[in-house]
Amino acid sequence: MRILIVTDAWTPQVNGVVTCLSSLEQELTRLGHVVKVLSPQDFRSVPCPTYNEIPLVWDLWRVGPAIQAFSPDCVHLATEGPLGWAARFWLKRRGLAFSTAIHTRFPEYVTTRFPFVPLRWGYALLRHFHAPSQAVLVTTERLYEGFSALGFTTLKIWRKGVDAELFYPSEHAPSKALPVFLYVGRVALEKNLRAFLDLALPGIKRVVGDGPERETLQQEYPDVQFSGYLFAAELREAYQQASVLVFPSLTDTYGLVMVEAIACGTPVAAFPVAGPLDVIVEGVSGVMSDDLQAACMAALLLDRERCSRAMQEHSWRASAEAFLRAQPALDGLPCMRAEPSPG
Repeated sequence: MRILIVTDAWTPQVNGVVTCLSSLEQELTRLGHVVKVLSPQDFRSVPCPTYNEIPLVWDLWRVGPAIQAFSPDCVHLATEGPLGWAARFWLKRRGLAFSTAIHTRFPEYVTTRFPFVPLRWGYALLRHFHAPSQAVLVTTERLYEGFSALGFTTLKIWRKGVDAELFYPSEHAPSKALPVFLYVGRVALEKNLRAFLDLALPGIKRVVGDGPERETLQQEYPDVQFSGYLFAAELREAYQQASVLVFPSLTDTYGLVMVEAIACGTPVAAFPVAGPLDVIVEGVSGVMSDDLQAACMAALLLDRERCSRAMQEHSWRASAEAFLRAQPALDGLPCMRAEPSPG
């Protein structure tokens, strides 16, 4: 099939959504499909206020012609940003089928930054965006149940994977005398990073990633190692050298960094919330507790070999196949090539 993925999150951004979509594009291509990613790189954009690394496309009148020029069999709207809204409007106006995904709890993110914005407003807008979608993809059963209770319909589960060729255990275990507690991800307010940085932990704290809060936090916590973004083998080594991955977020829908760390044999310490509850096997691949310090110390004691085995059945190939099964085109619904749109 000819598959079009429309996303406001794409390289050079570094986050779980980009990792997921990049892996999906690669696996779909390996399966013989023709894939195009429509991203901010194809348009003109301005930096997002308070989050400069996120581009906001403004020449949105070009979205429809770009979709029509590719003539896809199915269209997937991966994000609820300007590109997603523009594509949604164009497709809906022509009665064409498409799928969407919920990767991020944007209502919580907005309310965290702007407390005067009620959470229910954010979810009302999110429901409106996804309402015409023939398949709203979420990662886990817990998210399925949660969003269903919030009034979302046509939900389907699309599990994520891990690159086992890149993320695997090291032959050398990290030092027990000087443990390394690692955070990997955006350095942003919504990630609740202070909950980790304020802990009185032995050894070393290390932060891998970047974002709008990095400069402030680096000044406030001079004893913490801030490494910026790491990729491929360097990121794998950061996981392998860490004693525990600390995941302090309270709002993530999943958390791919947890899956990558566990694949490397590094257990996770986290709060017992959505995301960790769906990834961590308690006492095997990590420890969850409302007391994050206690979770970190308990995770130090877990067996790393047993931890890594918890991720052996996850793959991006299986994830891509689940994505394909959810697409409206497979249900005989109208798509670009089956039902050309007006000019």
